[in-house]
Amino acid sequence: MFSLTVAAIVFGVIFLAELPDKTALAGLMLGTRYRASYVFCGVAAAFLVHVALAIAAGSVLTLLPRHWVQGVVGLLFLAGAAMLLFKHDDHEEAVREPADQSFWKVAGTGFMLILVAEFGDLTQIMTANLAARYNDPIAVGLGAVLGLWAVAGLGIVGGRALMKRVPLRLITRIAAAVMLALAGFSLYEAFAG
Repeated sequence: MFSLTVAAIVFGVIFLAELPDKTALAGLMLGTRYRASYVFCGVAAAFLVHVALAIAAGSVLTLLPRHWVQGVVGLLFLAGAAMLLFKHDDHEEAVREPADQSFWKVAGTGFMLILVAEFGDLTQIMTANLAARYNDPIAVGLGAVLGLWAVAGLGIVGGRALMKRVPLRLITRIAAAVMLALAGFSLYEAFAG
């Protein structure tokens, strides 16, 4: 039942949606203060928790009639695109620095920051939508986790260079366009059949 195509689509959608998000910038900030590998371990663990919750929510949606699910998914994708296009950037995240630089303190700080900041976030909602849309939880989960981890890695290691070369506004608009296309397709399926 695993589809590499679904995993690739989910990776692309989640990657683009997460790039302009506050957590990529939080990862960048933590990565400049602490050992990158420690930060990544904490952030990666938090993203695993979020994806697991989103997949569970998306799996529940598959119990509803298919055209209802497509309608809800389409509307949520529209809402996600609107959130990306019309959100106000607030990149000033308060992060309490750990007293020491040990693995557990640094990873714990990264984990808690992402766990709190990402709860109910756009990419978590999108992951649930994609899980409901494709009914392939393993492919969706893998694509979402890898997309989130890729953004976290970029943010921690090379975020400054990326943001200098690719305007954040362009990244946001590409992610919104992808979500609008997915919304249109889902709504078409909801009403057509």
